[in-house]
Amino acid sequence: MRKVIVSNMVSLDGYIAGPNGVLDWHLVDKDFFDYAEEMLNSVDTILFGRLTYQMMADYWTQASVKTDDPIIAGKMNGLPKIVFSKTLDSVEWENSILVKDNIKETVLELKDQPGKDIVILGSGSIVSLFTQMGIIDEYRMIVNPVILGGGIPEFTGITERKILELTDVKRFSSGVVMLYFQPKQ
Repeated sequence: MRKVIVSNMVSLDGYIAGPNGVLDWHLVDKDFFDYAEEMLNSVDTILFGRLTYQMMADYWTQASVKTDDPIIAGKMNGLPKIVFSKTLDSVEWENSILVKDNIKETVLELKDQPGKDIVILGSGSIVSLFTQMGIIDEYRMIVNPVILGGGIPEFTGITERKILELTDVKRFSSGVVMLYFQPKQ
């Protein structure tokens, strides 16, 4: 069975974006790009909420990005993408599918299909919803050494305690630490 993996940059105080969606605090270095490439090679589907999808589509389709970072841009543009949104009417980024209803059933069907793992990038609302549904298999929290004091939190609306088990830790030369967690059974 395929796994659903969350792979997100977060601040020490748990935000995936600063006030007004600012991402200028992300520390990206060779270690991060090596991880990103490895992670994208291990998945064959990306899941997004509307906001992250629109931001990523705007960024990864730029000609300069495709030239400056051809490997990751190639993966981001080429991999199948599923967008969960009740407000979008269509999705334009190549290899994208829009899902408005039957969210849990859609993800469970994906997990049952043969293939590589599935990753959620950004998309705090989807991460929170899927956490409540119990359909996330691994959380990779890429903790940046910054306290933002506000912004878009990784988790909102969680109504029940979720116990996680730390399975691995990886330190990047920039001071970023990636924590790997799995739901405790």
